[in-house]
Formats: sequence, structure tokens, C-alpha cells
Amino acid sequence: MKELILVRHAKSDWENVSLNDVDRYLSERGYSDAYLMSEWFASKQKIPDRIYSSTATRALSTALIFARKLELIQTHFVLENKIYKASSQTLISLIQQLPDELQSVMFFGHNPGFTDLSNELCGQLKLDNLPTCGMVSINFEVKNWKSIKIGTGIYNYHQFPKGFKN
Repeated sequence: MKELILVRHAKSDWENVSLNDVDRYLSERGYSDAYLMSEWFASKQKIPDRIYSSTATRALSTALIFARKLELIQTHFVLENKIYKASSQTLISLIQQLPDELQSVMFFGHNPGFTDLSNELCGQLKLDNLPTCGMVSINFEVKNWKSIKIGTGIYNYHQFPKGFKN
């Protein structure tokens, strides 16, 4: 059994319009949501074998907050440039190349790729939009990552920051 956890980066700050998209950082709300969601995850879920993060500042910041909360060592954290602006097809290709000794992985990245990917992998959950700092967990009854294809996922859980707010 393999588990894929997709986490969209937390809310980014749009005030500085001179920044390149890849360099946009988290807003105050983004930091707050990332800490909230990492606390929830650490208290309720199994720690993943590895975290893969987009190199975009907002995704990397979100992933680092989770990694710190989960007390992951550096070898369990991988920067993957291909996650930035990735289509669902590119993401599936990255997933299929994961080392088979990993049972659970967490990807930090972006929309529309993450929403599309969760909908394509798992028919039980149809998202209009994976919100910022929202996460979706999908299980696969396979022994190796290269067996993962569209429609082979089994919905496990999802959690959004909005679920913790009044």
C-alpha cells in the first residue's frame, strides 16, 4: 500500500508586484494556516517517509513548516523543481519515479496541477479547487509507484484550514 499526500502551498502575499511568481512568499494568513495544518497533521496522521517540495518560495516555506513540526531530518526532504507549474501528467510521471521503498510521500505544490491530479487519481472526491494549505491523502493498493495511473487511487482523507475556523 502506498500513500500520496498532496498539500497546496499556504496563502501567498501579493503586495509586492515586482516579485517573480516563483519568489512570492507567504502572507500572514499563510503562515498561520501552515502552522495550524502542520499541528493537525502531526497530531493525527502518520509521518511520511519523504517530503517533496516545489522550489517556489511559498511552497518551500509551507513544506519547511511541516518538516520542522514533524522533526524530519534533511535526507527526508527533497526539492523538486518540476513540481512548480506542473500539470497532472507531469506530477504522475514524478510519482511513478519514486523509490519503491517509500510507502508514504507528501508533495507540496500548486494549482491547478494538484486539484487536477487529486480528481484524476481518485474518483471518490471531486474538488473544484484544492484551497491554499489544503491537503488530500490518496492510497494505492500497489507495491511500486510506477503502477500508479489515473483512476487507481482510493480516497483516504482531506483537510482544509477552513475546517478549523468559525
